[in-house]
Amino acid sequence: MSKTFDRYSSLLFMVIGLAFIVESRKISDSAYGSNVGPDIFPLGLGILLILLSLRLFYETFFYQAKKDRSALDYKSFLIMLLSAILYGLFLETIGYVMSTFLFLIIGFQVMERGGRWKTLLIAGCFSFGVYYLFVEVLNGTLPGFPAWFS
Repeated sequence: MSKTFDRYSSLLFMVIGLAFIVESRKISDSAYGSNVGPDIFPLGLGILLILLSLRLFYETFFYQAKKDRSALDYKSFLIMLLSAILYGLFLETIGYVMSTFLFLIIGFQVMERGGRWKTLLIAGCFSFGVYYLFVEVLNGTLPGFPAWFS
């Protein structure tokens, strides 16, 4: 990792996070009677992005100089990019739970091969858990399961 690149990218991500926060405040309230408005998710993402960029900027002060540079992993990047695009495309069609479950399985296997049972367990618990928390506890709306599934 390059210290200069990480510093500039952390500043860029901080500005993007700030833009998320500013623009999320312009979103109107929910028309569906939901207690959770449509501005919550982008607002949370903006706050999270700012916090993570501050952490990255802070960590650049403690980088050690390295001589060898590892090659970029284009294959993993392209797999994750394609799976993120497909996740967005199929979210409405197959629902949040199934699309998130499949996306997490692909992501976990790209990041670290093996541990298939652990991957299935974590992806399943996260998909169903977030859906339950958001829809049942917070009274939000997410695309559930496809019609052919039930």
